[in-house]
Parts: sequence; structure tokens; C-alpha cells
Amino acid sequence: SFGQEAIQIGTAATLEKRDWGFPSYREPGLFLYRGADIFSMLCNLLGNSGDLCKGRQMPVHYSFSKLKLFSVSSPIATQLIQAVGVAMASKISKTKEVAISYCGDGGTSENDFHSALTFAGAYQAPAVFIITNNQYAISVPLSKQTGAKRLVDKAVGYGMPGVAVDGNDVLAVYLATKEAVDRARRGDGPTLIECVTFRMGPHSSSDDPSRYRDEKMF
Repeated sequence: SFGQEAIQIGTAATLEKRDWGFPSYREPGLFLYRGADIFSMLCNLLGNSGDLCKGRQMPVHYSFSKLKLFSVSSPIATQLIQAVGVAMASKISKTKEVAISYCGDGGTSENDFHSALTFAGAYQAPAVFIITNNQYAISVPLSKQTGAKRLVDKAVGYGMPGVAVDGNDVLAVYLATKEAVDRARRGDGPTLIECVTFRMGPHSSSDDPSRYRDEKMF
């Protein structure tokens, strides 16, 4: 997530302790901002006796239930549906809790993205959806993922506001997310936010980005 810190911190700073977070695997800043113990996060990387997940999760797939941070999931975009479920529970119980979820640009091509936003829009769930658009879903560029000019334009089809911001500008991210969180808490429904950035490094330690993109781009 190097180079994507502004998205993590800018969004996390808008939340209250009672709100719920449903991250992808590129939001360590969300965990740290919410008060997660970095030692526990490192224990998960090693899968040792200090791992809160007791070896049942992959590295960086940690979970901190007391902080209302759900486990990171490898299947892409499943966390969006989970977030909508919690948001609906909040609406029904009138607790004014907001659920925020994160996915990458590749996640917007998944069925789970469509199902989550369809349900949230139809039932006006207090949810905020963050797209971290870093231009590549592993080796697949954005131009091969969608015919939409902007990912945020998808919001129209789900009946919710959509906002696109510079994902490297922490203040722009904060302001857009704060407005969306406040809107959700008032009972005015969900918001889709596209944070435009760039993946500085490889997708993973087994990825060689020089095979599919020009390294001079950054």
C-alpha cells in the first residue's frame, strides 16, 4: 500500500469509535489509526503464537473485533456485502453506526460489488464505499476492466451520490469521506467515493510489474 497512505488515513479520520470498518488487504493505515497494535499485526505476518487469528488467516489478513475492524478477505469485494449487512443492522436498530468498506479498481468488476451497491442503494443503508483506484488489478489495467470513463460514474446506476477525489491528497479524501459519513449517519443513504492513485510497487512479492507496465510512469 506504499503511496496510498492518504486514502487510508483520510478516510479513517472521519470515523467514530462506534463505526465499522471492512478493509481490503491494502489498508494497514486504517488499522493503525483505529488503534490496532502493530506488534499483533506483525505476529499475523509470521503466524506465530501471538497471532490473534491463530494461524487461520493469511499474512496481512488480521482482524481486530474490539476495534470493529473485520478480517481482511482474499476473495475480492466480499467485504462490501458484509458492510452493507452491518449498515442495515444499524439502520434497523437505529444506532447511527456507519459501515465503511474498501476495494480496489479490480473489485468493481466483481458480482459482490454490484450486489452490495444495489442493496445499499435500494434500502438506503448507512454505508460508505471507498474505491482505491490504483490503475491496475494485478496486471490488468483499468482500460481493460470497464468501459466507464470513471469508476465513480457507476454510482448513478445504484441511486447514490458518487465523488471522485485525488487519492494522494489527504485533505481532499478526508473532506469527501466526512461528508459521506455524515450523510449516512443522518439517514440519507450510501455514497461511493473513488480515490484516484497509482500502485507504486508490485501487486505482491511474486509479481513483476515491469512485464506489463512502463516503470517510467512513476
